[in-house]
Amino acid sequence: MKRVRYQSIDGVHWGEVEHDVVWQLTGMVGRRSGLRTPLPDVTLLAPCEPRMIVCVGKNYLGHVREMGGAGAARPQEPGIFLKGVNTLIGPGDPIPYPAWSEELHYEGELAVVIARRLSRVSEEQALAYVLGFTCACDVTARDKQRSDLQWTRAKSADGFCPVGPWLETELEPGELELRTYVNGELRQQGNTRDLIFGVPALLSYVSSFMTLEAGDLVLTGTPEGVGPLVIGDEVEVAISGIGSLENTVEVG
Repeated sequence: MKRVRYQSIDGVHWGEVEHDVVWQLTGMVGRRSGLRTPLPDVTLLAPCEPRMIVCVGKNYLGHVREMGGAGAARPQEPGIFLKGVNTLIGPGDPIPYPAWSEELHYEGELAVVIARRLSRVSEEQALAYVLGFTCACDVTARDKQRSDLQWTRAKSADGFCPVGPWLETELEPGELELRTYVNGELRQQGNTRDLIFGVPALLSYVSSFMTLEAGDLVLTGTPEGVGPLVIGDEVEVAISGIGSLENTVEVG
């Protein structure tokens, strides 16, 4: 089932999409209120309200090698970093190209939204804490990632985390095809079966030292093929079983 967060004439709501109709929910994990709106009459927003955005770097071997060379070592544990909640934007929102960067990159990823408090869970338990899965783009100022002492500016500038268009709540994350297109040209192609650390392992690892709450967002890593963006580029992250997230790069 597709679960959406949307803006309508009477405010922001959560809903479920069925046959091009949005059924309003009483909350993110609530039930149907009985109100409904045609899908074309609403504006889709990022389908999460995170307190925290947790990301993993270098979680596909191809990406490890493109960033570190052919001899780069396979990570022995997930490399975790955070993005600020100020980065969150929704489907169709512009990705800002800041004046202080000369090398903005796309990184298409599968993202996970948490349904309830997640703390110290096993891999076997982890998926029971997931509300759903969606598409994300970990926008990165690659030049500042190389030059700055920490990744805060490179990863956490305003608008650097497009997410959407909705959550797919009935999905197994173990074998999903992921593609990233720029102006209709295929730039990335990967499959979640090739994740070095799969979704259950990632959630269990993060929960071993950090408590996640309902609505929090976890990005699972990007396959090889990352590359530059310019102003005017149209970026699409498409994941099988979910759909497509589309955003355009604009002057920041």
